[in-house]
Amino acid sequence: MTVRISIANQKGGVGKTTTAVNLGAGLALRDKRVLLVDCDPQGQVATFLGLRQESGLFDLLVSKRPLADLIRQAATDEHPRAGLSILPGDKRTATAQIVLAAEGMRLDCLAEALTRVDADYIVFDTSPSVGLLQEAALYTSDWLISPVAVDYPATEGLAGVLATLKAVNGKGRGCKLLAVLPTMYDEVTKESRATLDQLRQRLGDTVLMPIHRATILRECAAEGVTVWEKDPKSRAAEEYAKLVWRVLDYAR
Repeated sequence: MTVRISIANQKGGVGKTTTAVNLGAGLALRDKRVLLVDCDPQGQVATFLGLRQESGLFDLLVSKRPLADLIRQAATDEHPRAGLSILPGDKRTATAQIVLAAEGMRLDCLAEALTRVDADYIVFDTSPSVGLLQEAALYTSDWLISPVAVDYPATEGLAGVLATLKAVNGKGRGCKLLAVLPTMYDEVTKESRATLDQLRQRLGDTVLMPIHRATILRECAAEGVTVWEKDPKSRAAEEYAKLVWRVLDYAR
């Protein structure tokens, strides 16, 4: 059975793509077959893996091209990345959303298009803006992971995505909140500590140990590598490993 996970928060700059890519890569390193689906018009899943952006999601949902023609292996010359593949996106993803909404596309459009995926996990990287593709990803998913930068605006984005999740679940699906992942944490700052405490008071054990603000994560994005490839012994790698184990333990 394929487990489907959405990475979502209705605020940009909270580490959604970093989380999606490193979660997918971490699962693949543990011998899982993983498909990363880029639902964000920025198309950064491919970029963060050192690959070329392509209009894969547009071609799948609008042009109705076969899924098998659009999935790409995540391998590069330096990094084989066995078990990890992507359905890439680019700026045409925004056009896809407009077209699908105009045509009255149903929320199950992604679920139907991905029916024949042979994978243990599908991980959706979603746009920070609410819209059909974010809703369709949540509708398709079994679980939600919401990265939250530990500042007040990001917690508002969490509230937004939880409200969207509730609305989507009211239409017949049962996606559950697997984890809230605090990101860009700096224990030196009062705001970081206070926001993390507030999240834990509100959501309890759903809130995971935080991902600290780290230069290595920015370097990984710029170089098109995962944290496991850049420095598997770094604190950032150890922190993302805890997220991978959370998924392996609960999202089955």
